Amino acid sequence: MTKIVLFDIDGTLVLTGGAGLRAMNRVCRDVLGIDNALDGVSVAGRTDWIILSDALSKAGRTLDAAALDALRTPYVRLLAEEIQAAGQGPKAVMPGIGALLDHLDARDDVFLGLVTGNFREAARIKLEYFDLWGYFTCGAFGDDAADRNALVPMALARAQEHGLPGGANHDVIVVGDTPHDIACARAAGARAIAVATGTFSADALRACGADAVFDDLSDTGRVLQIFHDGR
Repeated sequence: MTKIVLFDIDGTLVLTGGAGLRAMNRVCRDVLGIDNALDGVSVAGRTDWIILSDALSKAGRTLDAAALDALRTPYVRLLAEEIQAAGQGPKAVMPGIGALLDHLDARDDVFLGLVTGNFREAARIKLEYFDLWGYFTCGAFGDDAADRNALVPMALARAQEHGLPGGANHDVIVVGDTPHDIACARAAGARAIAVATGTFSADALRACGADAVFDDLSDTGRVLQIFHDGR
């Protein structure tokens, strides 16, 4: 049975020192004239699409298709600038990620993908900065849908387009650091593996019904055991 392991990015694979937040605030200011647009807007585990929608709604505006198109391209350009800055807070690959991805990438019964709220090009910028983009064949992203719960089925469809055999005989695992990651796994009938390297504690993630929770992913053997048998 092929295991399809779908990783979140921010707080799960990497932290970027706030590059995305800074770039999004900058694009809202530069394009729309809204200062500090993301103040008070929840961002953890949510899609870029819905984050921008909430930011504009707070300012009395609507994120229609034209506004989304007008913001996305300059946001990606600004993110490419901001990712180079030292930033504020941690900016690093999360503990254990390199070893875990190396192990999974070497197996012929594992398919690695992404399920992330980042726009696709934003995901590429973040993961290329940390030399992780090449591990992932495909995924579903924040410009595919506003609702994160729609993303796992999209990622699975793309996996089949990239050579994964069709049918239901797959073990789908979503790895993330927020309740939204757990919810999107549940919505698709996938297993949810949570890691407390983002803004949510291990206890909070357990309370949301994750199948397993780790403080971080540095114990590669234990993580692989959970992937294999769920215990």
